[in-house]
Parts: sequence; C-alpha cells; structure tokens
Amino acid sequence: MKTRFKIPARLLADMRADLHRPHAFAHERVGFLNAGAAYARDGSLTLFAREYQAVADDDYVNDPSVGAQIGPNAFARGLQLAYTPRSALFHVHSHGGRGIPSFSGVDLASGAEFVPGFFNAIGRYPHGLIVLSNNSATALMWRNMSERAYVAEFISVGAPQFSFGAR
Repeated sequence: MKTRFKIPARLLADMRADLHRPHAFAHERVGFLNAGAAYARDGSLTLFAREYQAVADDDYVNDPSVGAQIGPNAFARGLQLAYTPRSALFHVHSHGGRGIPSFSGVDLASGAEFVPGFFNAIGRYPHGLIVLSNNSATALMWRNMSERAYVAEFISVGAPQFSFGAR
C-alpha cells in the first residue's frame, strides 16, 4: 500500500526555515504537522499537509544527550493542532544536508514510544515522524497502533510541482 504526502511548497519552505532557527540550548528544532488523509480503493493513502506548528522555545527540555528534547506541553499543543479538525499528526525535525535523510536510532526509539500515543487522542488517522533535509524528506507512518511503513513519495504542490524523498 503506497503512501504519498502532498505538501504546499510555501508550507514546506516555512517548515524548513523554522527548523533551521537556532535555539538557546537545543541542537535542533522540532515542530508538528497536521494532515488530511484520503484512502483510495486499492488501499493507497494520500496525506495532505494542512498546518505546521513550531514547538515553543520554553517547551524544550535541556538534555545534552539528544539533539532536542521536548516536554509534555509541546505534545499537548501538537495533539490540539490535530484534534480540530481531526487530522493525522506528524512530529517533524531536520537533519539538514542534502539527499534523502535517515532517522537516527534515537529518532526511531523515541518515535516508537510517543507516536502510538497519538492514537489515544486521535484514532482513525495515521500518525508519524518526518525528518527533512534541505531538499528531501523521509517519513515513517503508523497506520494504526502496530502497523507502520515508510511514506513512498513526497510531492511539493505549487509551481513547479515536483516529487522528492521516494523510498
């Protein structure tokens, strides 16, 4: 079952700009992206990015063992972003550089802990993680509490429209 993620070009540029801002102690920025979801008859899924929300400076936890640690208020605000209207919710950060990025071991371990919890507040929608580079992206999505898969294609919607981050 193939999954595509469509993101308006302006929203993608705004997310990348936000995630490149420096923070007083965190080595990377984090945000949340909500998205609509449409399943086709063949089981494929298209996600439509709607809105990005940066994590507030005071919602970061000073933990030098990781690039960025966010607290419970950040997650509560992220869940609110996807609660009304009901939406898919993705935790987003950037590793910079060029090419298709990969999740770190910390990204995968922490995501496996917190993403399934998104289903407690917003069931019926897929949720996941996105890591951006300066010209591509990778997303890991949970269709439900236990079934997960990588997003096959990102599409930047705008002029010009283009695909990136294929897996």
